[in-house]
Amino acid sequence: MSSSTVKAPLTLLVRENRKIRGARGSLLLMETIPGVKYGEIVEVETSSGEVRYGQVIDVSREVTVIQVFGGVSEVDLRRSKVRFKGETLKLPVSLDMLGRIFDGLGRPIDGGPPIVPDDYMDINGAPINPASRMPPSEFIETGISAIDLLNSIVRGQKLPIFSGSGLPHNRIAAQIVRQASVKGKGEKFAVVFAAIGVPFDDARFFIENFRRAGALERTVVFINSAADPVVERIAVPRVALTTAEYLAWKHDMHVLVILTDMRNYCEGLRELSAAREEVPGRHGYPGYMYTDLATIYERAGRIWGKKGSVTQMPVLTMPNDDITHPIPDLTGYITEGQLVLSRDLHRKGIYPPLDVLLSLSRLMKEGIGPGKTREDHRQVFMQLYAAYAEGQRLRELALIIGAEALSEKDKKYLAFADEFERKLINQGEYERRTIEESLDIAWDLLSMLPEEELKLISDEFIRKYHPKYRERE
Repeated sequence: MSSSTVKAPLTLLVRENRKIRGARGSLLLMETIPGVKYGEIVEVETSSGEVRYGQVIDVSREVTVIQVFGGVSEVDLRRSKVRFKGETLKLPVSLDMLGRIFDGLGRPIDGGPPIVPDDYMDINGAPINPASRMPPSEFIETGISAIDLLNSIVRGQKLPIFSGSGLPHNRIAAQIVRQASVKGKGEKFAVVFAAIGVPFDDARFFIENFRRAGALERTVVFINSAADPVVERIAVPRVALTTAEYLAWKHDMHVLVILTDMRNYCEGLRELSAAREEVPGRHGYPGYMYTDLATIYERAGRIWGKKGSVTQMPVLTMPNDDITHPIPDLTGYITEGQLVLSRDLHRKGIYPPLDVLLSLSRLMKEGIGPGKTREDHRQVFMQLYAAYAEGQRLRELALIIGAEALSEKDKKYLAFADEFERKLINQGEYERRTIEESLDIAWDLLSMLPEEELKLISDEFIRKYHPKYRERE
């Protein structure tokens, strides 16, 4: 970490090498000294004079455990020194961060100059008073029909994407960064993108994609590669959210935070927990993983009296596509819904392969309707779900009794389900649809069904938006 990343020390306590007891992985163990606090930043000076930074992660009566950024492989236990700086890890923040690319600890890696900070902010954030939270209710348009029309996201919401190995979650995340916007004049919008423990190929894909699409100028990018120390992985989402909070609360911006892949974050948490010899929980993950994830996800929201907002879309891959695995399971408890990618749709060549029947946005109803999207959105959404669910049921029935045994009405539902996947869910990776365009596609699909089957849509909207009546006009 560069000197610009950590604020000048408030206190400086130097302890000689005789206080260091041992090292393990990225952890340094030393005798406890009075006044040391959890989360405190330390400087570890090696025998060669190199200075590495670390953080206190455990304090007992006898031993203080320090996570060292960069590892302890070159730390000489006899001749190295540890300096306690008396404060937590702080990130230098500035509007100049927009359009820049940083590593997981906030150091520029794009060849540009260091950031001249407007302020230094604690990466752990400050808890938001529940009484100060403003209910999310304003629509964010991603340009992806399966999200905007069927699982709408609103400002201040936390809506994760559950994926599986080999599914195109990275492409979807990049598309959202390129296309996302908020409605309304004079609204300032920014994206904070954090890649956590990704391979170099993925890191290069994101950087080149954002630059080529011209989306980088409104985006702050943090890249933590798989080759970086595990301990740095734990800081990445907090660094990203600290940047988002600065833009939202200090500069009244609406900020969308995309964190990918949270599975890598949780694996890092498990690895560090094992190194600390803690009692493991489910699947070997630490028992406090729920609390730890909550400290990240709960930093999304809106605050009364503040114009800005922080919205989160964390991406996580489910081991073996198991949605009951501890990572998606705990994430689902904390967040307000989920977007689930389907391997079956992916095999059919449908992009994005979003399983709309397993997906859910719990705050969707607050962000759609007149003045937000369109007056017919709610009813069209409900009718689409009902019709697609019926088509899926009939697909399973047709496998048993054969499609020939179905009635003509049933066959229309089967055809609707096929067209729904092919024309509404499926869209180009570089195709941006407005919510009005998505609704028009939905009406074209619903016109495949008999009008008397549109029981969830009022006659007023049918006469106004149904293709049959639009053609007469």
